[in-house]
Order: sequence, then C-alpha cells, then structure tokens
Amino acid sequence: MTEAAQDARGSLPAGEGPGRHRRDIEQHSIDWVPLSERHGRVSSLGAIWFVGSLNLTGFATGVVTLSMGASLLWTVAATVLGSLFGTFFMAFHSAQGPQLGLPQLVQSRPQFGYIGAAVTVWVFALVNYIGYNTSDALLSGDAMNTLFSVPNWLGYVASAAIATAIALFGYDWIHAVNKWLTWPFVVIMAVISGAALFAGGLPAGVWDPGPFDLARFMLVFIFVAGFQLGWAPYVSDYSRYLRPDIPVRNTFWWTYLPSAVSGIWVFVLGAVVSAAAPAGATPVAALRLAADRLVTGFGVIAIATLLVGLLSIMAINQYGGSLTMISIVDSFRPVRPTRTIRAVTIGLMLVTVGTIANFVGVEQFNWFYANVVVILTYLFIPWTAINLVDYFFVRKGQYVVREIFNPHGIYGRWGWRGNLAYLAGLAAMTPFVVIVGLYTGPVAAALGGVDYSLFVGLPVAGGLYLLFARGLDLAEEHRMVQQEGLLNPPH
Repeated sequence: MTEAAQDARGSLPAGEGPGRHRRDIEQHSIDWVPLSERHGRVSSLGAIWFVGSLNLTGFATGVVTLSMGASLLWTVAATVLGSLFGTFFMAFHSAQGPQLGLPQLVQSRPQFGYIGAAVTVWVFALVNYIGYNTSDALLSGDAMNTLFSVPNWLGYVASAAIATAIALFGYDWIHAVNKWLTWPFVVIMAVISGAALFAGGLPAGVWDPGPFDLARFMLVFIFVAGFQLGWAPYVSDYSRYLRPDIPVRNTFWWTYLPSAVSGIWVFVLGAVVSAAAPAGATPVAALRLAADRLVTGFGVIAIATLLVGLLSIMAINQYGGSLTMISIVDSFRPVRPTRTIRAVTIGLMLVTVGTIANFVGVEQFNWFYANVVVILTYLFIPWTAINLVDYFFVRKGQYVVREIFNPHGIYGRWGWRGNLAYLAGLAAMTPFVVIVGLYTGPVAAALGGVDYSLFVGLPVAGGLYLLFARGLDLAEEHRMVQQEGLLNPPH
C-alpha cells in the first residue's frame, strides 16, 4: 500500500483493525473503508433493498397514491412505471459503493466542493432523513398503539430504541437483519395480498379504468419515482464494504430488481387496501381491516410484520442521518470517525424526529408524507443527475480519495460546476412543478396541471454539468489516482 493509501485509510483505534469481529459496533463512519476490511457478497444487497420497501411506510406510499384522484387501475399503472423509472437511477448510485468505499454524500465533494457539498446537498439530505424518519415515527407510533394500546409517542420511543440499537451496530447488522427478514416477509406479504384481493371489501367496478387523467397519472408517477429516488443519497452506504472488483452491473442488478419488485408489490398493495377502506382511515387501520377480512386476528399479525420491517428502515434512516450530520460537521471542523460520534448523532436523530412527529400527529400523516416525498424529489433530481454524470461520464469512477478529505485539495471548497448546474436544474424545473395545495408552476398550469419536472431537471442539470466539466484537468487527476493506488476502474 502506498503512503497516500495509508493516509487515506485513516487511523484505526487499537484492537479495531481488519481482524475485528464483524458483529461488533461499527467503527467507520464517513471515512474510506480500507481494502483489507472489504467483505460480503453482492447478493446481500438483494435483502437490503427487497425488505427496504416492505414496511408500513412503503405500504402507506400506496395508500397515498390512491388519494391523488386517479382510478385504481391507472394508479397501479403509474406506480409500476414510476417505480421502474426511479429505481433505475438509485441502483446506479448503489454501484458506486464497492468502487469507492465511501458514503454516498462524501463522494459529492468532487462535484460540489468541500464546503459546497455541506451547505447544499448534505443539508437537503439531512432534511430527507428527518422527513422520512418522521413519517416512520408517525406510523410506528400508530402501529404500537394499535397492537399494545400505548400512547403513540411511547410507541415511537420503543420502536426508535430498537432501531437505534441496530443503527449503532451499523453496516453488518443492518445487512444481517434484512437477510433474516426476507423469506418470512415474502410469506406474510403473499397472505396479506391474497386477503386484499380475494377476501372481499373491494367495491364493485373498482378495476374499471375510467377516464385517463394525465395530470393525476403524473402525480402518482412522480410520487413513486421520488420515493425510489429518495434512496439515492445513501444507497451506496450499504455497498461500500463490498470488494472493489465487483462489476458495476452486478451491484446495479442486485439493487434494481429487488427494490423495484418489492416497491411495486407493496405500493400496489397499499392502493388496493385503501380502495376497500373507509374514508379517512389511517394506513395502519386500513391494513388491519383488510387482513382481518381473511381471518379474524390476522390484522394484528400483518401490522406487526410490517412494523418489524419499519424498524429496519428506521435504523437505516438513523444510520444515514448520523453519517450526514458527521459529514456536515467534518466540512467545517475535522471529525475523527469514532463510535462515540456515531452514537451522539444517532441520538440527535432520535430526539429531532420524535419532536417533529409529536407536533405533526398521525392524523396529518397523508398530507405530511405526500409533501415530504414530492418536495425532496424535486431537491434531489438535479443532484442525482450531476453525481451520476460525474461518476460514469466525466471522471469514470476515478477519484483521489485523500483529496476528498482535504479542504484545500484539488476538488476545492466550492465546486462552481456542480453548484451552478444544480441551481440551474432547480430553476428549470420550477415552472413545471406541481405540489398539490401549495404550488403549481406556470408551465404546469398551462399544461393542465401535468408535472413534467422530472424530465426537465435530469437533462438540464446533467447536461450543464457535463458541459462545465470540459474544463477539468482530468489527466492530472488520473495521474494522482494512479499514484494513490486505492481505486480500481469500474467494470
């Protein structure tokens, strides 16, 4: 290993070297994972991203889609297309993990700069984690209230305590928990699906397509695609310990297919269950009613199962939120990646989310969750375009790891290319945006309320960044990459 590689590796506390037990509390946070500590199979991503959607939040996503006004059949069609589209970009982010051995957001520094990434992308990412985890908190509290008749706030605290423990142990435990849950979840989900479709409760003519309304169709499409894109800022956090010789295509497919399939499954299930539920029923209440139609008491099992899945995703959100907090602080004051700093930031996530959830209340879940997903989708569309264009078309997976952690390094403090392309992407999207009840852009209004923002922001931000990147000295950067000797070119 070269001297530069030794520097990039960072210091490991005594007894925390490559031979440490992988079920111990994870030591690494935002630092580079040394090659000697890379482990695991790429197939392990399948469990993470299959179980990742099979929870109460994924189910609630389907419930919200039907509330957008399209018929059930057109809602299902938009859901399938939106999931296939949004997961495509998320899976390419996942493929960066084994190649770089870095958390996803740290890898934004070459595009946005050492400080620039912290005050733009990372702040939005933190809002992303808090928003999704607040939604998780509302659902977990409601589920615990239904199961054990405890107050919602106490149900959240109990749920969050379990999720916090998983998040604190970190990467390997998150992988292990999702692996254990996969097949039991397949069985329970199949039974719940059978109950929703064949146990009665669906009104007559519910599958009639009715008139096609493009505006409502696109609301569902953007919402579902946005949910899948919501994984993008942290998806490679869960592939970064894999060996760098794993081909990009393998990481892509082991992320794309499980996430897209499970997403479609649980979103459609939520929409179907919502179609048979009384108006105003919460997602938890609708699920219990549908499952109990099959066998009295099965509703409790269904809620408990999806609650367990929710605990897993709460752990992922707390883990990712912790890494984001550390990344932001590290951009202004160097942070040593220790267990203590991870524990403190995970605790901050727990308290912040609990406070917001208590303020919002489960009665406002649909409104809160719908706006969180849609607004965050708009914020991350330009970022995902810039990050993927930089990785696959500009630098082609070759970065100087040591310089990513150097505030005065070659990537600069403010990456004008990334920040300008990002702002231009947001500006171009804004006239096409539709946020129901809050804002409709002038172009979207002229087009009958149809939201085309996703198809504007991606090419504008990505295309401009590609144009701006023509001035980069890539030959010198590639020479530094070779001299450092840490990364393999992507396959």
